[in-house]
Amino acid sequence: MRQIVLDTETTGLEIVQGHRVIELGCVELINRRLTGGHFHYYLNPDREIDAGAVEVHGITAEYLLDKPRFEDVATEFIEFIRDAELIIHNADFDVGFLTRELQLADAGYGPLEDYCEKVLDTLAMARKLHPGQRNSLDALCKRYQIDNAHRELHGALLDAEILADVYLAMTGGQTSLLLEAGPPQRDIGRLAPSVRVPLPVIKPDAQELALHEEWLHDIDEQTNGGCIWLRGSRFDEVA
Repeated sequence: MRQIVLDTETTGLEIVQGHRVIELGCVELINRRLTGGHFHYYLNPDREIDAGAVEVHGITAEYLLDKPRFEDVATEFIEFIRDAELIIHNADFDVGFLTRELQLADAGYGPLEDYCEKVLDTLAMARKLHPGQRNSLDALCKRYQIDNAHRELHGALLDAEILADVYLAMTGGQTSLLLEAGPPQRDIGRLAPSVRVPLPVIKPDAQELALHEEWLHDIDEQTNGGCIWLRGSRFDEVA
């Protein structure tokens, strides 16, 4: 299961006013693990940036003068997200801007949804899980005890990395610590195959299986049917 956590920064809030994407950041998850794969560009919008937007993300027009334009990276972007599930906070905003950027880059490009498997909006998910509460990215970090002290300003790549941790926490854990820890280091080259001791297989009992299946159903409900482990379940075979 390949997922791309995505965020953008823009020159302003309204597409109809000609505002553009100026930063695009994506991080890759495969089977709920951060792979270290990412896609990140600052982009020259060929226009001024609203003062209010600069206060939010700190990106100035002068900084972007020597940066590529969206059309320069459009093909690479499409290939990075192709056939993946996109995870976006307040997805309508980013999807709208990126669809417009694709149209401006090449009239032959379709909407963003044409290139991905589907789009999951974590804001909509959070509102369902926590009705009546604040569900901004900062609020969710506080709720799920995710450290975002380094987030003094908004940034597409930084926010995508934070959102990946938030999404994993919202849907059952498994955060970036898996990436940081990495695979266990073992010098197995010195062991001949004949002396490797087979690991014992401890089968779960009926109570453990029932609790595990209940936990999977909880994840499935929270993610609107997104729990892949319920597909083709083999609990009966294990028992």
